[in-house]
Amino acid sequence: MEALFLLIALAALFGVVAYPAMRRRRLRQEGRQGLVQALDPGAGYGFVPAEQLDVRLPGPDRELVEALEEAQRTQDWEPVARMLALTGDEYELRWQRVQSLAGAAAMELARAREQARDAGAEGPADVVSFSKERAAVQQDARWLRQWRAQQPNDHGGAQVYAQFLVFQALAEPGSADHRIILEEARNVAQDAAKLAPADPTPHLTELHIARRLNYREADFASLWDTVRRLAPDHMGAHLAALPYWSAKSMGSKEQADGFARAAAAHAPEGSLLAALPLFAAYDHLPEVNMVRGLYESEEISHAIEAAEYAVDQVDDDHPVRPHVLHLLVWFLVRAERYGEAMEALAAVDGHVGAVPWVDEGDPAATYAAYRALAVAGWESTGGARASQT
Repeated sequence: MEALFLLIALAALFGVVAYPAMRRRRLRQEGRQGLVQALDPGAGYGFVPAEQLDVRLPGPDRELVEALEEAQRTQDWEPVARMLALTGDEYELRWQRVQSLAGAAAMELARAREQARDAGAEGPADVVSFSKERAAVQQDARWLRQWRAQQPNDHGGAQVYAQFLVFQALAEPGSADHRIILEEARNVAQDAAKLAPADPTPHLTELHIARRLNYREADFASLWDTVRRLAPDHMGAHLAALPYWSAKSMGSKEQADGFARAAAAHAPEGSLLAALPLFAAYDHLPEVNMVRGLYESEEISHAIEAAEYAVDQVDDDHPVRPHVLHLLVWFLVRAERYGEAMEALAAVDGHVGAVPWVDEGDPAATYAAYRALAVAGWESTGGARASQT
């Protein structure tokens, strides 16, 4: 396992960014399409108004939204169960959808509790059992409770419920039940893994749990070996594992950088793994930046170039591609690379359920502010005039 953290293959990573003609071809194509609409005098820049930005997802997923909205409207679990079953072994997409369903259930239950408190109800229901009193609320995520209760052998329901419990624990990190809920989430995730041994999804949930339960390095390595065996190039898995090695958790900047660079160096064509160093860089930025030009440094510039290359190599509908694009917008604006930021915005605008926006209190407002900076910077450098000629 130590070999995974060697700072190897920098040359290979630099080689990835040696193809400037290729690295932004698709991104530029999308950007130009968006900018053609943007330059219509009656269309503004064609961006979605801040109040209409979707904070639930990083990018569009019509099938998920339709199934989730039906489940929430009727409190019937079958629409989301069918949708997840049809996702099959598209494991990157499956992981994205499991997270989205679990997050939606957690938000739905939180809203129901808040409404109950406002109505003078007694204290909130138990986060694990979903008390019977809560079932009387019209929309209280009972669709997830019933899905798990009525179909205990459905690995999809178990996967969503395990991730839901993680979100519940994270909502109250200082509570006495925090560790108990995480341990229950681990039990449910392990049950889900037994129900579908080839599916890496429940192991990704355990990656989240591992760093919060402070797994020993040997135990985490064993879990990661399982994930790698099932899905060696899974970008979502690498994003879930990376924080364990960060200085904010059990590791250090050097370990996180080594993990990210090793993954990028061994990334096959058509993979997003070349973008992983950008996420490692984001996770270790100083809280107060006293260094002028940090975002123009060699380390950050190489990470940006590699991420741009990565998004150019995958299909437009890759479920994790929007995650990379959102982080690119953040870095590109800070690096004052406004033209590239506009191209990324044109490709991803409309959804903001991704890092870095979700790290803020108001994801939509933060994203809109960066978008405005990109527009202002692009205009100030003559970008609009250049596009018209």
